[in-house]
Amino acid sequence: MGVTVLVASTSEHSLVSEVAEGLRINLGISHNNFEQALEPILTAHRERPFTGVIATDDSAVSLASQAARAMGLPHNPPEAVQLTHRKDLARACLKQHGVPVPDFRRIDLSIDITGQCGDLSYPCVIKPLSLSGSRGIIRVDDQLACLNACKRIQKIVRELTDVESQRYLLVESYIPGVEVAVEAMLNNGQLQILALFDKPDPLEGPYFEETYYITPSRLPEHQQKQIAQRVSDACSAYGLVNGPVHAELRLHDGEAWILEVAARTIGGQCAQLLRQGTGFGLEELVIAQATGKPLPTVVNDKAAGVLMIPIPTAGILRRVEGLGAARRVSHVLEVEISVRDGYELIPLPEGAAYLGFIFAQGPDPKSVENALREAHDCLKFVTAPIWKLTNASTS
Repeated sequence: MGVTVLVASTSEHSLVSEVAEGLRINLGISHNNFEQALEPILTAHRERPFTGVIATDDSAVSLASQAARAMGLPHNPPEAVQLTHRKDLARACLKQHGVPVPDFRRIDLSIDITGQCGDLSYPCVIKPLSLSGSRGIIRVDDQLACLNACKRIQKIVRELTDVESQRYLLVESYIPGVEVAVEAMLNNGQLQILALFDKPDPLEGPYFEETYYITPSRLPEHQQKQIAQRVSDACSAYGLVNGPVHAELRLHDGEAWILEVAARTIGGQCAQLLRQGTGFGLEELVIAQATGKPLPTVVNDKAAGVLMIPIPTAGILRRVEGLGAARRVSHVLEVEISVRDGYELIPLPEGAAYLGFIFAQGPDPKSVENALREAHDCLKFVTAPIWKLTNASTS
């Protein structure tokens, strides 16, 4: 694309050093760490002015907005970005602006949980305030399950550096119905939908692992318009104005309910699906928008889909069988295994990774879905049990 890139990361060297320079920064979330991370970025900007700033994942979104603001480049207000990081603040903002969200409240882990769980309406969903990728999210149907879930999630959030994210959990009413994902782009506050993904698997819990994404959507036109409008409403409520948007919604009772709106692109390898619907990879679209050179999208009448291969059980991966058969399935483009033999597999809600991805392309969404399911059925993941050693008590 003719764009010179400087990769700012926690590494001393760029991971793509053959084509891009590297800049080491501190990606902490405190104000002091933001200042520490901004200084080398702004120094580099003075030496060679940047055209745009792009965040590649959740950990860098806030810093990217701070950097772009300091340089006078197009950006989302840091306050708006912060809302997308904190599910409790996001829910409160959307409710205040009349955007449909589940009923919600917080659970305080620093005081007795029993009384708080006894005060809830079931079923409901317990989740961390600031994690993504369905990590730590558990549906509970009664008080005992709620207590167990809170204790389980409490162990997960201990790794977070934000004090409130360690102390509080979000509990919200369970919204049944079809779930969809949206990939979009904001340009001066105007939302452009790049892709609407159907999720054909019912996501009913107790955990909510993402699996199939299929585009174009098979939903009726009026529902697709409603989804686009609700995502636009959410972005306006937050104050987001520029850059990529990834959203998750559920359709229930004639409404599209917002589950998440993030100021970033979709995670993992799923971005490859955008090339099918737009003619360009998602990364190309984001770079073009950030540098003021938007690309014209093209219309493609084919369907595409991805399966984020779920982790079936905990253990040590020994081998993957059936790869050849899976790759020979009609309409399958590629089967990518992201982990190597010897890797410890950790399912949700504690886990934060997938085994890999299966991509397919076909004449219609149903053909793509069938191909992905057939290819997945070909795969067998052979694991060994994990034996963990602990120190015996000396008391």
